[in-house]
Order: sequence, then structure tokens, then C-alpha cells
Amino acid sequence: QIEVPDIHRLSVYRDHGGYQALQKVRKQPPGWTIDEVSMAGLTGRGGAGFPTGRKWQTVADSLGTAYVVVNGDESEPGAFKDRELMECLPHRILEGALIAAHAVSADEIILFIRGEYTLAYSRLEEAVAEIQAAGMLPTEGPLTLHLHKSAGAYICGEETALIEALEGNRPAPRGKPPYPAVSGFNHRPTLVNNVETLATVPAIINQGAGWYRAIGTAEATGTRVFSLSGNISRPGNYELPLGTPLMELIDTCGGGVPDGHAIKAIVPGGTSTPFLKGDNLDIPLTPAGLAAAGSQLGTCSVVVYDQRHCIVDIVANIMLFYQNESCGKCTPCREGTHLMFELLTRLENGSGSVTDLDRARQLCDYLPRESVCALAAGAAAPVISALTLFSDEFAAHAAADQCPLIGHPLACVTGTVHVP
Repeated sequence: QIEVPDIHRLSVYRDHGGYQALQKVRKQPPGWTIDEVSMAGLTGRGGAGFPTGRKWQTVADSLGTAYVVVNGDESEPGAFKDRELMECLPHRILEGALIAAHAVSADEIILFIRGEYTLAYSRLEEAVAEIQAAGMLPTEGPLTLHLHKSAGAYICGEETALIEALEGNRPAPRGKPPYPAVSGFNHRPTLVNNVETLATVPAIINQGAGWYRAIGTAEATGTRVFSLSGNISRPGNYELPLGTPLMELIDTCGGGVPDGHAIKAIVPGGTSTPFLKGDNLDIPLTPAGLAAAGSQLGTCSVVVYDQRHCIVDIVANIMLFYQNESCGKCTPCREGTHLMFELLTRLENGSGSVTDLDRARQLCDYLPRESVCALAAGAAAPVISALTLFSDEFAAHAAADQCPLIGHPLACVTGTVHVP
């Protein structure tokens, strides 16, 4: 559907089968919809991969009238799939959200959109106005829709921090339990689902759970949208069945690495996932397949780095992002990401030592264990994997008085860290 001209318009979307799934579920009790989503095996597409039907059932079983929150605050470096979905298929997302609201008996839908996504915000705003004017909201009981523009904090990808922001507070993760599905926004049951998750629901309802389960693998059903970027001939978003080999995504979809350069490293699920080496590409794109290879599926944001890159510079710039985006609530994350960035910068600039390598490993062990949310674990994951997979390159930096790859055109690609 995404390539259909003007598919973001209500009339065009309906001409191509839009809102048929919503009409179908409104003829059924809420439990039927939850069962269908559960039988399909749909899991969250935001990175955590929690079973969607189970989350919906928890919200439906909790006391109080529920909210549905659409998480469109896509901020993972290398991720841009939700942006394209919101810009091109806003009605598909709204249909999924309306189906979810029916399933959990919610009376309000909140669309939480990344502040920088101006076109996505306006497209969703127009889509909401279109369905309101068309009288497509349920007549039995009130259901309101609101758009909320994020102030721009990566931590809002964590659902409790997102809820804090909605309530007008500084975005910082809450302690759990209670989980948002039981007590979230305004202390009411709150269903928080990622954009891609909700955009998948109408197809499941229209085609049936059995159809969806036949796509992908037995353990990882359906498709995922992979954001492919970096040193690649055809970067972009590619929807593939789960279980597709990583090599097929890079070579067949992405056209391989330009100019015949070899792949040095890949992050397969966004920068909060461990690196893979370029000689390890025969991996099925499933949670289990990537776990066996030492990484994670995450947000399916695949970034390819060729042999001209300096791995120390890459991880130092990744750490600069996490240092800036740490909410500061817990000391280990706030101070640990800052210290890690300093260590990596010293190594890249030629003033580091073997002791810095040891301290970096210690921090990678400490941060995930002592921090409140998963941001610190995500910050440590690429560092410890790089230290393991590219130990020779780190050792060369510790022994030299400058980056050994100086002179390579992409050795220090961002210019943020490197000082010649």
C-alpha cells in the first residue's frame, strides 16, 4: 500500500480496503480481537518484542477505563521506519489504534510523535480530522483522539518515561511494578504500542491469524520493516519476512557495499545492540538467530560500516549520543556514560592506555546492572561487543599516539571525537 499515490488520504485508503478490519472487529466482542492478535504471534515492533496480545489482555483485565498511546517517538540512531509509516500510511496506524481501543475498551487515543517529524505529525493530524469529519468514531460511548508532539528526548522511547512526559513532567523512567498496562497515564490502564506494531494489526484482522503465522518462522511470525543505512548502495526501508538472512537484506535489497569495499561491522538492531563482524552475515533475522550470533533484533535498524571506518571512533560517537540522552535520574547511567565517552575519546585521540580498556570493560559490566532502565544497557552493548570483536584495533589505539587509521577517508567519519 505504501507506494499507492495519495494513500495518506482517507478516500484513497478506503478504496484499497482501509478500515474494513475496524468494521470487522466492531461486530465482535473485544476478546475476539485480542485472541486473534495473540494467535497471530504478533510481538512489539519497537525493540522489546513483548507479545502484543498478552499486553492487550493485561490492559483489558485491569481496573479502570484505558488509554491507548501510539508511540511515534522514534529516536534510535539508524531508525526511520516509523517516520515513513506515519508520513505515508497514517490511516493504517489510526485503524490499528482504533482496533486496539476497541479491544481494551479505551476512551482515548493519544498519538505521541517525535517533535522533529513535522510531516509525520501533519499527516496524522490531517488523518484524524478526516475520520472525525467522516463520523468514523464509535457512536456507543465517547472516544477522543489527541496528538502530542514530543519535546525531543530519546528516553521517551521507554514507555514510563513517555507517560511522565504526557503528564507534563520531566521524562524519566518510573519504577516497575506497577506496569503501565495496570497503572499508567493518570494512574489508569495504558496500552503503549509502537507505530509499526499497530500498523500491522489491520492486516492480521483482514487476513486472519493463520495467514500471518504462515509468514516468517514458527518462533518469529510475520514481517518486520528494516531500516538499512550506512555504507550501502540502496539505503531505505525494506519489509521482509522474519527469518530472511542478513546477507539477503544487505546484498539483494541494499545492493551491497559501494565500490567493492569489505564490510567491517554491522549493528543489526540499532546502536543499542551489539556489533556483528562483516564476515558473519549468514544469520536469520529473528530474535533467536541474532541472539545466537551475539546480538539482538532490536528496532531492526541495520547500519553497515565498511573497512575504512575506525571502530573506536564509531563507538565513541555512539557513546556521545547516549551520554547526551541519559535522563540523569540514576547516577550509574548519568556518570557512567560520561566516563565511558571520556575513555573512548582518549583512546581515539592517542592519549589512552591499556588501563582505559580495562576500565571500559568494567563500566560495560556495571552500567546494565545498576541502572533503572534499559538505556544504560543499550549504551554498553555496542562498546563491549566492539571491545571483544575488535580487540586488536583497541589495543593498537592504546599503544599508539594517534588513531592508526588516520588517512582513511572514513576513519573518523563524524569529526565529533577525532583530534589529529
